[in-house]
Amino acid sequence: MHRIGFVVNPIAGMGGRVGLKGTDGVATEAQAAGAEPVAGPRAQLFARTFLDLSKHDENLRVQWLMCGGAMGADPLRAAGVQEDSIEVVHSPGEGTTAADTRKAVEACVDRGAELLLFCGGDGTARDVAEATSDRIPILGIPAGVKMHSGLFAVSPPAAAHLLVGYLRGQLRIGTAEILDLDEEAYRKGEWRVQLFATAKTLVEPNLVAGGKVMIDEVSEEAFRGELAVHFSELFETEPDTLFLLGPGSTVHSIATAIGIDKTLLGVDAVIGGKTIAKDLNEKGILALLDRYPNAKLVVSPIGAQGFILGRGNLQVSPSVLRRIGTKNVIVVATPAKLVMTPVLRVDTGDPTLDEEFHKREYLFVLMGYRTSKLHPIQG
Repeated sequence: MHRIGFVVNPIAGMGGRVGLKGTDGVATEAQAAGAEPVAGPRAQLFARTFLDLSKHDENLRVQWLMCGGAMGADPLRAAGVQEDSIEVVHSPGEGTTAADTRKAVEACVDRGAELLLFCGGDGTARDVAEATSDRIPILGIPAGVKMHSGLFAVSPPAAAHLLVGYLRGQLRIGTAEILDLDEEAYRKGEWRVQLFATAKTLVEPNLVAGGKVMIDEVSEEAFRGELAVHFSELFETEPDTLFLLGPGSTVHSIATAIGIDKTLLGVDAVIGGKTIAKDLNEKGILALLDRYPNAKLVVSPIGAQGFILGRGNLQVSPSVLRRIGTKNVIVVATPAKLVMTPVLRVDTGDPTLDEEFHKREYLFVLMGYRTSKLHPIQG
């Protein structure tokens, strides 16, 4: 029987929907703002998927080594993992900390774990990598607001498929970079990503997201200018439509060219070419949608990773997307960025919504003035 370590960061991702752009150091603030747990349900989704995939296959039997409570045992039990497959190696206190993560990982390694799965974001990846010290490979189940490191599965179900491939001996072990964003600077609109370490992980080009690539688009100034003209006309022809402008340098540069006051890393609201609200959280977006039911969302993919939803814009929650409608999501990218982005991806946290995107197979990506290109979208 394979011995697999499993650790969940219960507070990972909680800052996203309330507009805090992360949870490092602000978990209490996130909870006070009404944030709900994200990691537990995503860990459950991973476990349910793995149980479905491993039915009737004795070669996929796993002994899970984990933390007690919300840091591991609770979501696995809720997913239906049998009690005799669960071995609690660390029991955290009432308030879980990064120290609990490191202690749990060290205990998993000491008890013979051959692979460590963790559910969280880049901060959790740093703690896990430090504790494993390259003794065993690690794989992330994405649950954070930001995931720049190159060892996260593209979704919780993808992590389950990766585990199956690993247990069957179909995947090789490689090295990935552990990157993390300075969240305090991020909340001030500054983008500071730092390389902290490297770690062993599973190699699979379609199910593991590569590290974020910052695309240099200086030579594509003309295309951004065309996009600015396109949106300027769009705002004029649809004066009553609420446009929600997502984070990132591409959307920010378009807004700046038009003269719109836009935050770099927030979700901002525009009506008739004028900003009416900045750096919105989920609650603020839903309130605006009550006033302006006709709405469109403008997003740009994360370079190389391809995510248009579910990374860095968790304010755009499933509830928000249902109000807007998946067909009212406008994807923008310059040609250089699109060349570096083989496929588009979504990870909304709602499988039904994700499937609405996936079943379309291709999305139109706006690249210039009234110019679009069909680009593949994958799960």
